[in-house]
Amino acid sequence: MKKRSSRQEAIRDIVRAKEIRTQRVLVEELRAAGFDCTQATVSRDIADMGLRKLPEGVYVLAEDQHLQHMVSQLVVGVSRADNLVIIKAQPGTASGIAAAVDDAELPHIVGSLAGDDTILVITRTGEDGAQLEGMLNKLRNVR
Repeated sequence: MKKRSSRQEAIRDIVRAKEIRTQRVLVEELRAAGFDCTQATVSRDIADMGLRKLPEGVYVLAEDQHLQHMVSQLVVGVSRADNLVIIKAQPGTASGIAAAVDDAELPHIVGSLAGDDTILVITRTGEDGAQLEGMLNKLRNVR
């Protein structure tokens, strides 16, 4: 059981950090992370975890779908300075987006502050900030 929960935690990290379009690619990423698994195992994990595919063909976690919707519709820019991530949004929408970020319970986020059209998200490290910036840009469909 511990092996499965560790693998599913790795899947959560991979899906949040990278654009995963197929189960085969997810199996390859898991193998690179030290997990010996088959596509059938990954398929069961995807079902257990409630992963969904966006219309663009990228897997997203079920708990991130609301965040994805908010980010894709309302965020106009994401930038970072080390562990500080700035999210620029349409006027009047920042607090809703900040609430979606908080609800997603993303790891390594210390906290967030929202104004009218800007959100400041503080992460523990610069690497965590880079991962959050990448994830938000993925959700925005920016490459």
